[in-house]
Amino acid sequence: MSFATTPPILITGGSGTLGLAFKRVCRIRGLHTITLDRAALDIADEAAIARALGRYQPWAVVNAAGYVRVDEAEADADRCYRENTTGPGLLAAACAARGVQLLTFSSDLVFDGQQATPYREDSAPQALSVYGHSKLLAEQTVLTQLPTALVVRTSAFFSAWDEHNFVYHALTAARRGEAFEAADDLLISPTYVPDLVNVSLDLLLDRAYGLWHLANAGTYTWAELARLALRLAGLDEACVVPRPAASMGWAARRPRYSVLGSVHGTLLPSVESGLHRHLQDERLLALANPPAILVG
Repeated sequence: MSFATTPPILITGGSGTLGLAFKRVCRIRGLHTITLDRAALDIADEAAIARALGRYQPWAVVNAAGYVRVDEAEADADRCYRENTTGPGLLAAACAARGVQLLTFSSDLVFDGQQATPYREDSAPQALSVYGHSKLLAEQTVLTQLPTALVVRTSAFFSAWDEHNFVYHALTAARRGEAFEAADDLLISPTYVPDLVNVSLDLLLDRAYGLWHLANAGTYTWAELARLALRLAGLDEACVVPRPAASMGWAARRPRYSVLGSVHGTLLPSVESGLHRHLQDERLLALANPPAILVG
């Protein structure tokens, strides 16, 4: 069967980190996709959703769109809730009406950090920030509208495929010989984006549903993550300047502990494995895109 006659996976938020990663991985895996950026599909516009689903007739929607600026959300709550709560809810309702599968993403920031052991899908959420609350409301709305939806909570992305992540900035600072400040009192579950995308796709193809936690195995502070990345890259860890989160000037409160565990077991490999592959990806991208040589 050719792509021309195969129902696609419709990917929203196609210009963001997750959207681009899904497009890349689906191409590698031979999965037919239609990728729409914010300009092509506003997920908080009910009529726009109906037009897109009617035009492309997808068997599944991967919602990679959303408001991602955690600190700015504190002063931009209306937009954050529109993109993170209203949009996924409208997608879920439209998918329910058409019998379409839905995969959407949530965050470790739905938790308040009072726990001292990894949060599982059955742990009680309590968000501390506008962003976290917008994600928590989205989970509830989506699963009410579409109980067969797949809602993946994840945390602390890193990937060499774009520049919008902590590990990329830590490596860049070290290579420039610059100091890199990182919080040393917040414990997180870093997540290598290609692992997240591949396992999420596996779950979608298997028709999994409900809440799932996906993060690489391992618990780190942000400062520890930066030092590990630099050590594996052969760079000087001394450029990492550990600081308490309270001194970072963040507008949004973060949980002191937001490590993700799962009732489903460990589905992603270790953080260290992800970092090794991040560095391999960097080398492959550098070979594919060598710097221009100026002549004359």
